[in-house]
Amino acid sequence: MHYTDTAQVHCPYCDALQTLVLDPSIPEQEYTEDCQTCCQPMVLAVHLDPMHAPYVAARREDDVHSPGD
Repeated sequence: MHYTDTAQVHCPYCDALQTLVLDPSIPEQEYTEDCQTCCQPMVLAVHLDPMHAPYVAARREDDVHSPGD
């Protein structure tokens, strides 16, 4: 069965509350999504625990560094 879930996170640029649609079939994911309010790129790290409860962290795109930095 394929289903989706939602989570809320604050934009790291403008602090607007964002509602995200998550795919709980992927327990660990990181992707970039533009803020719905200020259009800045947020890097979202999503982790689902064993009970499929989501943990979402949002960072500014310019706060993300390559492993060699």
